Amino acid sequence: MSIFDLRAGQRVFEIGGVEVGGVPGRNPTVLVGSIFHRGHGIVLDEERGLFDRGRAEELVSRQDERSDVTGNPCMLDVEGSTSEALARYLDFAAGATDAPLLMGGPTVEVRRAGLGRVEEAGLGARVVYNSLMPGCGDEEMRHIREAGVESAVLLAYTVADMTSGGRVAALTGLLEAAGRSGIEKPLLDTFVMDVPSLGAALRALADVKSELGLPAGCSPHNAVGLWRGLRRKMGSKAVLPVIASASAFAAAAGADFILYGPIDRADVVFPAVAMVDAAYAFPRLQEGVRLSRGHPFFRIA
Repeated sequence: MSIFDLRAGQRVFEIGGVEVGGVPGRNPTVLVGSIFHRGHGIVLDEERGLFDRGRAEELVSRQDERSDVTGNPCMLDVEGSTSEALARYLDFAAGATDAPLLMGGPTVEVRRAGLGRVEEAGLGARVVYNSLMPGCGDEEMRHIREAGVESAVLLAYTVADMTSGGRVAALTGLLEAAGRSGIEKPLLDTFVMDVPSLGAALRALADVKSELGLPAGCSPHNAVGLWRGLRRKMGSKAVLPVIASASAFAAAAGADFILYGPIDRADVVFPAVAMVDAAYAFPRLQEGVRLSRGHPFFRIA
């Protein structure tokens, strides 16, 4: 299945002022950087959510700047280890950027507390719940709906069938449950775990978009994080080029959004993906498709 020959019509969702989805080449890939994740150097106390505010502001501002320069929209993935930490991080992120926010935590209880803070602050239109997996309960989805959140990442987490078809089946089942729970803007994640799974996840992007017509993406950085021999055999200097390559690979496979990992890597990821988007735009222009003046095709020259 080619990303230039998709069977289903493609839906585009607007989330917090950012459009995600559509025919590859027309809308730029949305890039999502993670902040306050486990092991992030700016976090001073994971339990209480204390962090280096100055450094955090620099990182968020840098991602926003890279987004402006390249034309690739961005979102901020806010992670928190505890309920207290996640609430504090959300308050910071909401004020530090106008970009949409993904909200994640290690347990349902932590994420539920985060939803409570989202509801209190009136952030529902800007927030994407990260994430829902096969087997998630109706209660979890009910809390998402009650917080006013309309969007969630649906993760094709499956170990029974790691093929592209298995991922499509997992997402189809999740979509049915999410639809009943009022999640109107699902973002479909084809699930990258390691280097071997990356190929199936990228192949699934075109299959998912062709079968379901919804925004699809993935987290290609997961493959790099679990590549045990990378640093040992090729040295630490190889890491950033590989991160950029994995992200560009996902964009070339048709990803509407890419969770590229730590926000510290914005400087290498945005140019790599913008180049792919600009290259893919030209065939669309030849077809008579009109691009916005903010598209990477016009920005990066």
